[in-house]
Amino acid sequence: MARHVPLIVLLIALAGCLAASYGLRYGLMERADWLGICAEQGQRWECQVRSGLGLVIHFRVMAWAALGLALVSFFTAHRAGRGLAVVALLLGLPSLVLYTASLAVFAVVIAGLRLVREAQHP
Repeated sequence: MARHVPLIVLLIALAGCLAASYGLRYGLMERADWLGICAEQGQRWECQVRSGLGLVIHFRVMAWAALGLALVSFFTAHRAGRGLAVVALLLGLPSLVLYTASLAVFAVVIAGLRLVREAQHP
């Protein structure tokens, strides 16, 4: 059972990240109520978050970061590579949900491949 604890924790973290991403997408970005509120009161913190997230989505910041980390993790050995792959997955899943799927899909696949790759013994 102790062997499976990191895998269970990773799956719970990925599910939480995915749920939060869908909450942001459908609760903040695509909800028509926020369009009217932010047009009238643009200085509200919710509107500032919405605007900042829109810029992050537009410039594909999370997707490029996930892809870069996934590529680095693929060529990094041992625990450091696994850690980078987990971070790439945690950035890649929200990127898939938040409108940058064309780029983030490669990051998720590369990070997933890195996580399932067995350690090579010299």
